[in-house]
Amino acid sequence: MNTNTLNLIADLSNAFGPSGFEDDVYPIAMQYCQGFAQVTDDCMRNIYIRPRDFRGDRPIFMLDAHCDEVGFMVHSIRPNGSIRFINIGGWNLNCLPSSKVLVRNGEGRYIPGIIASKPVHFMSGAERNSAAAPAISDYSIDVGATSAREAEEVFKIRIGEPIVSDVQFQYDRERDVMMGKAFDCRIGCAALIETMSRLHGQKLDVDIMGVLSSQEEVGERGVKVAVNKVRPRIAICFEGCPADDTFTEGYAIQTALKKGPMIRFMDRSIICNPRYQRYTLDLAAKQGLAVQSSVREGGGNNGAMIHNSLDGIPVIVIGIPVRYIHSHYGIASHFDFEAAVQLAVAVIRSMNESVIESF
Repeated sequence: MNTNTLNLIADLSNAFGPSGFEDDVYPIAMQYCQGFAQVTDDCMRNIYIRPRDFRGDRPIFMLDAHCDEVGFMVHSIRPNGSIRFINIGGWNLNCLPSSKVLVRNGEGRYIPGIIASKPVHFMSGAERNSAAAPAISDYSIDVGATSAREAEEVFKIRIGEPIVSDVQFQYDRERDVMMGKAFDCRIGCAALIETMSRLHGQKLDVDIMGVLSSQEEVGERGVKVAVNKVRPRIAICFEGCPADDTFTEGYAIQTALKKGPMIRFMDRSIICNPRYQRYTLDLAAKQGLAVQSSVREGGGNNGAMIHNSLDGIPVIVIGIPVRYIHSHYGIASHFDFEAAVQLAVAVIRSMNESVIESF
């Protein structure tokens, strides 16, 4: 395993960047792309990765991965100094209590806090036995302040500041287990950068343009801007997708760890171009690449925005399985990351004008 690649995944996972506040991802992209690409951004905090050998006279192949993560925002400060907050993106609310978070304050520093709920000792019998799902308003974030004045003047907490999970990436090399936050979709961002790095200097029939798009978790907002700027002919959307192998009956498992990336036929937002989809699966079979097929009843991704843009853009979703996304911790495998990169490289190397036209 390339240590630089593992460092890339770790740095991206650890970056502070909920939807709308993806700023910390930009210098990481600059660092890891400096040898082969120019990196720029826009006011949405979409990050554009343009290879130095981009010619401009070939079909543009867009690679997308969203760089935001689910997080929270300070709504207000209660008189006792605890923070009322709202969610940014679709959290599993059952995972919130007793979790560590980082609250950005007015000076740009990250203040550690705990997501708190009423202690069981003070609950009524009805509260203890309630089967109702918790609401986010049932929780507070406690940074240790004893009053609203202290929270504001000493801790420098202010309304509108972003909050993320306080989790550090770790890797069990012997068992190939990665744990960390924001694998949805920073592991996809890492796969995109690694794919572009491997293709640098190779003879291709397409021009590649990478986009680390913003605000996917709140409605695929950034990619709508990016796709109109890049104007691609074809695309791959990388995702950190929900693994289903810990709760699904065996016959229905379609996104298992250590079985390769998931190629999604459809979800609630998209029916991926079936010709492009089958082309990719056939190519994987021919080259002996690990891959899984998936049909999803829910979910959504940036691919839906891409394939409905311009005159219609053929797109596939290459999803790296991640257990427990939209919670504080994700579990993923480097095997699946590597398999996703190999598949993307194979697809791009095989692409030309006539193949694109056949979709």
